[in-house]
Amino acid sequence: MAEKILVLGSSGQIGTDLVDHLREAYGNDNVIASDLRAPSAERLAQGPFEQLNAMDAQAAFEVIKKHGVTQVYHLVAMLSATAEKMPMKGWDLNMTSLFNFLEMAREKHFKKMYWPSSIAAFGPQTPKENTPQLTVMDPGTVYGISKLAGELWCDYYFKKYGVDTRGLRYPGLISYKTEPGGGTTDYAVDIFHKAVKGEDYSCFLSEDRRLPMMYMPDAIKATVGIMEAPADQVKIRTSYNVGAFSFTPKELSAIIEKEIPGFSTNYDALDSRDQIAAGWPSSIDDREAREHWGWQPDFDLPTMVKDMIKNLSK
Repeated sequence: MAEKILVLGSSGQIGTDLVDHLREAYGNDNVIASDLRAPSAERLAQGPFEQLNAMDAQAAFEVIKKHGVTQVYHLVAMLSATAEKMPMKGWDLNMTSLFNFLEMAREKHFKKMYWPSSIAAFGPQTPKENTPQLTVMDPGTVYGISKLAGELWCDYYFKKYGVDTRGLRYPGLISYKTEPGGGTTDYAVDIFHKAVKGEDYSCFLSEDRRLPMMYMPDAIKATVGIMEAPADQVKIRTSYNVGAFSFTPKELSAIIEKEIPGFSTNYDALDSRDQIAAGWPSSIDDREAREHWGWQPDFDLPTMVKDMIKNLSK
């Protein structure tokens, strides 16, 4: 029987690319995109779409039944900077939407679920260099707290009810397909938009704030990779560390300047996101993902920069 895949949050940074990738692999009709917002005409023409509030359990159940969904990619979340402005709303969205789908999986309405975590689940007491898979986790943001709680609930549902839950801890993600959304690592997307327009960039993080990052094609590769891995290779049911490269705003700016001479970055616009980033890792140890199910990134920092500029310049 063909897999029927539901992607929640399909209009977001990850969802946009993920739906395209999955439709190529599984066929347009077998991948149901869904989001709270109405889709673009282009997205609607490509394949099935359901306008869905992931916090509405009954509506979600009806979509699962209508399409005979077998797998769910749950990408709905309120991100770090936004959730800090409305903590209760952020917690409610991130956790209620998760429980709705964990419960449906427990009741065997579909077989397999992907739920992403993030480096935001770490905190100030976490070792910053080569942050290990198992370590101190003391997140200091609503988003990070909800991600750590969600990891533990996914593990609980796997151990207690046999729900096939899978997840990754994303580093900062860089993509040319969606506009930056105000997240703490989004400077690394915004900076390219300014550079290709011939403008200088005002960075809200300090110049030496090193963070782990990943190019979106690699994030999609990792996401689909863990979902397609045989169940016995997925030995961690909280979330796997995955990494690609780390850099500071100053280092990124210097590489962009080589490609776009005259470009420069100033650091006059520091805001609360710099303090959020101060509590996050600067590099990731992802040997478990590499050993258990063969994770390997395709892009390094220079190839990512070249590809971003080429695609945004179009």
